[in-house]
Amino acid sequence: MKSLFRSFAIAFSMYSKIPMPQFTWEKEDMKYSIVFFPLIGAVLFVIMGAIRSITALFCIDSIPAGLLIMAAIVVVTGGIHVDGYMDCSDAFSSYADREKKLEILKDPHIGAFAVIRVLALSAVYLACISIVLDREILVDAPLFLNGESSLVIGLGFILSRALSGISVVSFPCAKNEGTLYSFAEGADKKRCLSILIKEALVVSIAMILIGKVCGVFAVCAALAVFAYYKYRTSKELGGITGDAAGWFLCLAETAIAVAVCAYVLIAGVISI
Repeated sequence: MKSLFRSFAIAFSMYSKIPMPQFTWEKEDMKYSIVFFPLIGAVLFVIMGAIRSITALFCIDSIPAGLLIMAAIVVVTGGIHVDGYMDCSDAFSSYADREKKLEILKDPHIGAFAVIRVLALSAVYLACISIVLDREILVDAPLFLNGESSLVIGLGFILSRALSGISVVSFPCAKNEGTLYSFAEGADKKRCLSILIKEALVVSIAMILIGKVCGVFAVCAALAVFAYYKYRTSKELGGITGDAAGWFLCLAETAIAVAVCAYVLIAGVISI
């Protein structure tokens, strides 16, 4: 039990800014830490629901509500995944050889492509989540549990992290160093993979049961990005890195928002 709590604390210490007890990380403590990664998505799910409820209660427009949700994501995670997205944007845009791309990922400076792409990604995410919030009947359904589309997006935080965890214990690492390599090598890969797949299946089923066709759209979008993540990192980096995992997470969550937004718009047109 103590080892499991330490694994939990390590996952939250590494991938969030939520305060956790401090202790020396031992290899045994990291054995199952990756399986707790999706729980950070569960925290974001609750926070998104709270923001949606409060903004609906006070009749706050969808764009400010979307901005608050985006800010909450960065505050809770510390922006670690956005940092990975920006580093990979520079590396993938360099069109250099594999070794040079891995060097770019280690460079603490950011380039023009990182800024351009993170702004574009943020704009797409904000537009999609704002449209979804705007189309939900917030006045008649002030509690977030009544907004199926928002629930699907919120559950996407859990699914993206479960898929990311699956990649950590099943995809090859691009280099034999770094935090992700430590997590991958310290994990009980077979048991962690089994648990993470079950977590991904449970949350996918929940998204489909709650959102129906909307949920199917969202799950398919996440899986498509997951396949692209495997292809792109294998081709250009020879495996995954911590930055690449963050790049995937940002893309997956944006793809889920885009898929849900597309469904909401299509459903609205059909109903008319």
